[in-house]
Amino acid sequence: MPVKIRLQRHGKKGKPYYWIVAADARSKRDGKYLEKLGAYNPNTNPATVELNVDGAVQWLQNGAQPTDTAKTLLSYKGALLKNHLVGGVRKGALTEEQAEAKFSAWLEEKEAKIQAKADGLTKDEAKAKADALAAEKAVNEARIAAAAPVVEEVEEAAAEEAPAAEAEASKEEE
Repeated sequence: MPVKIRLQRHGKKGKPYYWIVAADARSKRDGKYLEKLGAYNPNTNPATVELNVDGAVQWLQNGAQPTDTAKTLLSYKGALLKNHLVGGVRKGALTEEQAEAKFSAWLEEKEAKIQAKADGLTKDEAKAKADALAAEKAVNEARIAAAAPVVEEVEEAAAEEAPAAEAEASKEEE
């Protein structure tokens, strides 16, 4: 039975959410699967990938073939690297401890990259909000400044008309 590691689409229209599954190659895209290995949400930035690395490595060891997108996600989470290291241990090129140390070092480096990207996005978002607020304040100040002379002119005109109206009223009384 040929087994593929592939994505199974869930979510609503325009908001996809995928499960990473090991499934028979002949089954439908969203049909029956052998094991759920993780989930992938491309709607977040950076994209969220949850993966059972050990389960994925086990399926890869048993001959499962990942699709192109699944291969990218497995590489992103380190499953392909771990599979490679397990092959080195089996051949005697590495010890189990050396392989685990290399994998742990790679995971720490990858987490640092992901965190740096998330921090950069947060910083850019905060800067964009500050710029938008400054622009809005400038527009409001310009609007207030443009309205202020009109108000003063109206008050001056009212002040000039009031004594003239009082003078007319006093002339009419006489």
